[in-house]
Amino acid sequence: MFLVTGATGGIGRRVVRLLRQQEQSVRAFVRLTSRYSELEHRGAEIFIGDLRQAKDIEKATQGVKYIISTHGSEGDALSLDYRANIELIDQAKANQVQHFVFVSVLGVDRGYEDAPVFKAKRAVEQYLVDSGLNYTILRPSGLASNLLPLAEQFRETGLYLLIGDRKNRSSVVSTDDLAKMIVDSVKLTEAHNQILPVGGPEILQREDIPQIFGRIFNKEPIVINPPVFLVDGLRHIIGLFSPQAQTALGTYQTLLSNEFFCKKDEIANLERIFNFQLETLENFLRRYLAV
Repeated sequence: MFLVTGATGGIGRRVVRLLRQQEQSVRAFVRLTSRYSELEHRGAEIFIGDLRQAKDIEKATQGVKYIISTHGSEGDALSLDYRANIELIDQAKANQVQHFVFVSVLGVDRGYEDAPVFKAKRAVEQYLVDSGLNYTILRPSGLASNLLPLAEQFRETGLYLLIGDRKNRSSVVSTDDLAKMIVDSVKLTEAHNQILPVGGPEILQREDIPQIFGRIFNKEPIVINPPVFLVDGLRHIIGLFSPQAQTALGTYQTLLSNEFFCKKDEIANLERIFNFQLETLENFLRRYLAV
């Protein structure tokens, strides 16, 4: 039995889908308000709970052999990115779970003090490595699925908002490829007890993305390029009304201000371990946008 947290998210939904295609038993940890009918239809066992509640995590982990943590923070890095994962690891130890797969983020080891998600995930990584459990930690860069709403907006307007340095590099990974790596990590011994950077096969500059959109929809992109310091100003204003939102924007600003890409040898290592060719961003978008 696999337990998948964040099962209705972009990564988790794909992971559940793949596991069910392989006829694996899956328990999907979902919130009451989430849309989980597809997972239920695919034959996953639905566990409705709250990752902020230790008792729910304790119940959800009973009788599972593998835990896959894909959930995000939803603006609450301390409770969800940190505490929930620490509790999952503790319960994994108590239940003698055979393998724990943790989806982290590229750049957590760079010491970004103003990014609570990065700090939380780094602490969880260290806790997992020291836990004695068999583990795989995957550090993806940007997810291709996160660009789908922007692509749809571009289809309608031809506009693309690019905040900050146009030349900053990224290696956006196909979310389907990431899901496959997550699932395969459990059975591939070369992925066991490893921390793996995960990116797509291309190192892109941020200004390349609207150009890709333009090719897909046969439109000349209109790029709006405000400086990143505007986000900092927005953070200070929001902080007057919502300190939690101000903190969450620190992670957003970190993502905008820095480069997140995998080196060519790291990509080659991924393709060797998992034995498949990684998908380009343009191909991913064309598949999902049916263009």
